[in-house]
Amino acid sequence: MTENEVNEEELELEDYREDKEKIVIQTHERISQDLCGEVIEFKQGYVELRLTTSPEMVADDMGLIHGGFIFSAADYAAMLAVNERNVVLVASDCQFLSPVKLHDEIHFTASICHKEGRNRNVYVEGFVLDIKIFKGEFKTVITKRNVLKLKLLDKEESESGTPVSTEGNS
Repeated sequence: MTENEVNEEELELEDYREDKEKIVIQTHERISQDLCGEVIEFKQGYVELRLTTSPEMVADDMGLIHGGFIFSAADYAAMLAVNERNVVLVASDCQFLSPVKLHDEIHFTASICHKEGRNRNVYVEGFVLDIKIFKGEFKTVITKRNVLKLKLLDKEESESGTPVSTEGNS
């Protein structure tokens, strides 16, 4: 075996290790990263993303960015930190700490801070330069199916007005 062959084998092994460590986005795959942020770093239970504000986000003549876009990016970061196909937001406790203006670059970090069964709480912070502009805790649940496919009531029993348990429904 020549020296070049050994190096090629080592490179293939390194490529394999890198591929094994890569995490695939399993949720919210169709989100517009222009409106919700671009993923910078992605690890199990942790994500960093960057949102550059744009004219579509402006709320007034001064260039103030509507808080809904900031919340949306923070929510997206939380969903990615959980990274389960059927993760949904059920509650949040957020604070908008400073205004954001057109062309600001917001850096968000999100990390899972509590995990119990199918529930995940995710802590998210947002910064413009060194100024913390947002912080919040997002409470999520991982459902067995997409929430739009959950069968909440059996059709026959819902017509009769009798409540039905959702356990075991497909």
